[in-house]
Amino acid sequence: MRTPLIAGNWKMNGSAALIESFGKTFASATLPKGVEVVIIPPFPYLDMARHAFGDTPLALGAQTLNPQHSGAHTGEVSGRMLKEFGVGYVLVGHSERRQLYRESDEQVFNRLVAALDVGLTPILCVGETLEERDAGQTMDVVLRQVGYVMARLEPEQRRQVVIAYEPVWAIGTGRTASPEQAQEVMAGIRAYQAGFDASLAEQLKLLYGGSMNASNAAELLAQPDIDGGLVGGASLKTDDFYAICQSAG
Repeated sequence: MRTPLIAGNWKMNGSAALIESFGKTFASATLPKGVEVVIIPPFPYLDMARHAFGDTPLALGAQTLNPQHSGAHTGEVSGRMLKEFGVGYVLVGHSERRQLYRESDEQVFNRLVAALDVGLTPILCVGETLEERDAGQTMDVVLRQVGYVMARLEPEQRRQVVIAYEPVWAIGTGRTASPEQAQEVMAGIRAYQAGFDASLAEQLKLLYGGSMNASNAAELLAQPDIDGGLVGGASLKTDDFYAICQSAG
């Protein structure tokens, strides 16, 4: 039985007040049994969040990491540093990193391995643009991104990876893949993983990202191959995010 995971990616948003609000709300919140919840704030808020979330079920994630563990990389953050601040998860390959900062599949792979090396759980983000979807290339693009990473990992490493499917055309646009569209891609990813290991495919945790909100979460999360969500804008609203978490039970 796969444990549902709801992750809130704040991107370059948030504030000290929002951290405090989440801490207070989730300190008294009752989540559905077995649901894991991760908040992924910008780097400056990680230590504050660690303390504010101490009496809550919220885990901490980071938005990226440098593939090196230390060195002359001004402005960068290593996985070892993240671990010291209580971080358990880290995003790799988010579409904004791929598009705005030109991260290649190779760079995404190196970041993911760096995360595994220090015991962080990487959330590998994959997804197609609108042009690629309209050209019928969705599965080609998604499985290329998944395969570039998974084919290079050892079997035990593959078991530690979470995959988030985030259609680029549905991120921050208010457009959402239909439950059927999302399920089709998720099923394709799981079938692809079965080529490595059938038991891995069954236990692989798959998240949907792309304008998931309090109104559509329940229908998306009801799909057989969707195990949770990577939530963007709605994760900045305490009540909305809490409602999404409730939908995962």
